[in-house]
Amino acid sequence: MSEARPSLFAATFSLLMCLYGSSVWGQSMEEKLSAAIHANEIAGLHATVVMLDGGRISEAYFAGEDERWGMPIGIVDHGPETLHDVRSVTKSVVGLLYGIALADGLVPPLDTPLLDLFPEYSDLRDGTAREAITVQDALTMQMGTQWDESLPYSNPRNSEIAMEMASDRYRFVLDRPMVSEPGKIWTYNGGAVALIGKLIADGTKMEIDQFAEARLFHTLGITNYEWVRGGDGVPSAASGLRLTARDLAAIGVMVSQDGKYDGRQIVPAAWLEASFRPEANIIDGFNYGLLWYVASGPSGDPILIAQGNGGQRLTIQPKARFVVATFAGNYNQPGAWEMPLQVLLDYAVPEAGRHQSE
Repeated sequence: MSEARPSLFAATFSLLMCLYGSSVWGQSMEEKLSAAIHANEIAGLHATVVMLDGGRISEAYFAGEDERWGMPIGIVDHGPETLHDVRSVTKSVVGLLYGIALADGLVPPLDTPLLDLFPEYSDLRDGTAREAITVQDALTMQMGTQWDESLPYSNPRNSEIAMEMASDRYRFVLDRPMVSEPGKIWTYNGGAVALIGKLIADGTKMEIDQFAEARLFHTLGITNYEWVRGGDGVPSAASGLRLTARDLAAIGVMVSQDGKYDGRQIVPAAWLEASFRPEANIIDGFNYGLLWYVASGPSGDPILIAQGNGGQRLTIQPKARFVVATFAGNYNQPGAWEMPLQVLLDYAVPEAGRHQSE
């Protein structure tokens, strides 16, 4: 249900810096994408929305087979109001929620040991490095515990699926065997985000979907959304959010504007700065912050990425105020990350250049 192949995301983003010097194309982005789909050059694309300087400059929608949190729902004629799984983009939204709650003093500081916050699992205090795992280690996916989401999400041995099947998801996450020192090695871990979601719910006295609606979605004008719940009735912090492409793009615009939207500060700018500070190196030029991927663009300008299974992607280049949200239906397919990157570089970037040239 999540996206567990981050090493594949690395690519050159130099074209993103050409926004103000791209050639003018006669066709619109939607026309070019339609032609590419009919020529079988692009498969599985459902939607893409391009924002520049806070305004929507282009969008395109296509029909295709879709799912709702792993369950097929048939062919959907996607449009501006269609809800779509964002899958692991959910994690990055949860990161924003933690920052909002932290500023309100409702959740623990990042250096707090996790087991201090789950006293019901006192038996897990076993004298190992487990006792040293902090909130920050969960936010940066460096808990040091055994976790494997490289298996298909149809496989019960996949750690996220095993967590969903467990009688107590939080105990399952916290009692995984220690395999490294906390804070040292990055391991993709949806369970870490489940813990963060629990801390938000406990601190705010609201489930994460309710807190998101009150403090993030409402202020962004997002009224059409769904947050899918697991078998235990808890909204999935790792992958359960469903949004429209326009609303995902609105979140990107807010991030690109240092947490402000319509003149209101929604997410503290200091939290965003911390979120996009590289905390774990995945490969050269591609890092992880606080539940966000951070790529290095030309001249060191950061490119912020939230990524989800099947080709869901939110890309933000703050310096250029350039945001692209893309939805796709290539769930559980190896290389599903490639198509939204192709849409970004070959279609969205030229469209932004065309817009600037008009």
